[in-house]
Amino acid sequence: MKTTTLKKTEFKKEWHIVDATDISVGRLASRVSLILKGKNKPQFSPNLPVGDGVIIVNTDKIRFSGKKNTEKKYYKHTGHPGGIKEITPEKLKEKNKSEDIIKKAIKGMLPNSPLFRDLMKNSLKLYKDANHPHESQNPNSIDFKSLNRKNEVNV
Repeated sequence: MKTTTLKKTEFKKEWHIVDATDISVGRLASRVSLILKGKNKPQFSPNLPVGDGVIIVNTDKIRFSGKKNTEKKYYKHTGHPGGIKEITPEKLKEKNKSEDIIKKAIKGMLPNSPLFRDLMKNSLKLYKDANHPHESQNPNSIDFKSLNRKNEVNV
C-alpha cells in the first residue's frame, strides 16, 4: 500500500458563512478554527492549507456566558517598561471593534505558524452587520443553533 499526499493545487476551497447572532464566542471560535484548519475534511494535512474560508457576519451580536463580558481582560504590551495595557470585551464593543474579540479567540485556537497566519489573513472575513462583499464565492450557510446540543430535540 502507498500513502498518497495531495498537492496544494488539488484542494478545492469552499466558503462558509456564519451568523454570529447570540452565539457564544468560545463555541463559535472552536468550530470556525476546525473549518479553517481543514479538520472537517477527509484529506486533512497539517502542513498544507486544506481548510475552507469562513465569513462571519453580525459580530456585534455575539455573547459571552457569565460575567466574561466585563471581567475577561485582553492584554498587550507596548514594548516600553510598564507598558502593559488591558481592555475588556465590553470596552472593545464600545469602540466598535467586536471583530477583534472573535479574531483573538480564533487565533488562540490555531497553531502559531506561518501557514496558519496566512489562514487568518486570507480565509477569515469578519463583518459587524449582515452585509458582506463575498456573494461571488457562493458561501454555504452554517446554522450554529442547530449544532448546539441544548437545542437538539430528542425523538
